[in-house]
Amino acid sequence: MNHRSKFMSTGRRTLQTVDSINMTPLIDLAFALLIIFVIATPLLEQTIPLDLPQESQKSQDNPEDTHFETLSINAKGEYFWGSQPVDRVTLEGYLDRIAEDPDPPVINIRGDASIPYQEVITVVDLIKQRKLVKISLDTRVE
Repeated sequence: MNHRSKFMSTGRRTLQTVDSINMTPLIDLAFALLIIFVIATPLLEQTIPLDLPQESQKSQDNPEDTHFETLSINAKGEYFWGSQPVDRVTLEGYLDRIAEDPDPPVINIRGDASIPYQEVITVVDLIKQRKLVKISLDTRVE
C-alpha cells in the first residue's frame, strides 16, 4: 500500500474554519504606528514658521514726567525695593501706598533669570490685586 492509497482510504479531507485571528501582527502594527506618531508630533509643532518680535537696542522714549519704582527679585528669591531689601509684608505696604496715589508710578520688575517663573507671577499678582496697571518687565538686549 503506497502513501496515496492510504490517503484515499481515509476519505475526503474536510475543510475546517479558523475560529481565531492571529492578533500578533495587528498589535505590532499598532505599536509601530504609535511610535511613528510619538516621534513625528513634536517635529510637526517645531516647524511652524513664526515672525517673532525683537527688542531693539534703542530704548523707547519715555515721557519726562514718568516716575518709575524698581522692584527686583534676586536668584535667592529675595525682594528689593530700589536697592533696599524688603520682605513680602513690607513690599505689600509699599504697593498699598502706591495704589492710593492718583497718578501711580510705573513699577519696573527686574527678576533674575534663574528664579522660577512663578516668583514673577506672584509679584505681578500682588500688583494687580491693588488695581495697579503700569508694569514694566526688565529684559536684557542681546
